[in-house]
Amino acid sequence: MTITQDIISKTESLLVKTYNAQPVVLDYGDGVYAYDTDGKKYLDFAAGIAVASLGHAHPAILKTINEQTARMMICQASYATKEKLEAAELLIEHSCFDLVYFSNSGTESVEASLKCARKWAYENKGPHCNEIIAFHNSFHGRTYGSASVTEKRNSQPYFEPYLPGVHFAHFNDIESVKELISKKTAAIIIEPVQGEGGLTPANTAFLIALRALCDEHNICLIFDEVQAGFGRLGTLHAYEAFGVEPDIAAWAKGMGSGFPVGAMAAKKPFADAITVGTHGTTYGGNPLACAVTATVMKELMKKGFMDNVQKTSSLLFEGLEKIQRESNKITEIKGKGLMIGVNTPFDIKNLLSALQENGLMATQAGKATLRLTPPLVLNENQAQEALDIIEKTLKEMDE
Repeated sequence: MTITQDIISKTESLLVKTYNAQPVVLDYGDGVYAYDTDGKKYLDFAAGIAVASLGHAHPAILKTINEQTARMMICQASYATKEKLEAAELLIEHSCFDLVYFSNSGTESVEASLKCARKWAYENKGPHCNEIIAFHNSFHGRTYGSASVTEKRNSQPYFEPYLPGVHFAHFNDIESVKELISKKTAAIIIEPVQGEGGLTPANTAFLIALRALCDEHNICLIFDEVQAGFGRLGTLHAYEAFGVEPDIAAWAKGMGSGFPVGAMAAKKPFADAITVGTHGTTYGGNPLACAVTATVMKELMKKGFMDNVQKTSSLLFEGLEKIQRESNKITEIKGKGLMIGVNTPFDIKNLLSALQENGLMATQAGKATLRLTPPLVLNENQAQEALDIIEKTLKEMDE
């Protein structure tokens, strides 16, 4: 048994089995690259599933972490800190929202969003108004509230009972939403680009119609931007890429670029529903997480940053389309910005293994989609390097 196999085996013997172990042991990262304990180099097109927005070991984040940990890492959430104020100011000043609640993860952000929307509805529409419309092929997290608005609940009956009053509409089908609306509808929750659902973007016209529908029926519109937000689509916030403002947004992943942090942001009429004692957190809004968030925000807002995201996105889409035209190895290309899905005729697990062998790490979305979510600092040469690996791997899959 090799050292790598020994580490994997011993680790697997100690952990609850939530994921199938990868055949490599990652050691460290640098920019858009990751390295395993055998010294092999990989282009990291997983990035922790759209988390490492600034790549690995970004100097600005390292500086912030080193300085802030020496000052203060944690205090009770009831205390104000300079770091919390700066992060909140940046998030509010550069979004359509009025108030923010800091959490530690995407699923917590979704949970806070659901509670906020239901309390708003209770107070403004009555105790009967507590139902939620979500979408088929959705993914919003693994806590009970977020799992309840995730379609996977239908294939995991062993976790029942889920949150009642949740109905699923068809993505990009406004008529299916209309059929589900009633006087009991408190909120509609949607991913602007479905992640686990196969990297499927919402149609702008659909989101515009959804916004109008919510306005007409006085329904809270929640955008789950956990995966699609913070530069991933080439705009700071995902909603900006579609020109449609939600009432509440759930954030995480890229906002900390690897550091655990999340947030719920809301417009004032909805945010005001959360009052002292109705929700809270131990770690959310801690000085270290907020300092990292502010640093990430400043980097994302630097001149030319989003231009680079859009440029590398175009290069990747054009390169994948060229591979598709010149062979029969790609059947569909989906996504938006640097959140790209690729379908092929090959078994997805075999494809991921082959890509890994050739030096590119990626992930699976849905049942058969290759998910490419590289760090947003990816440059054109690195994007071309990834395309070369993908083309080479797809060619080898038939051999």
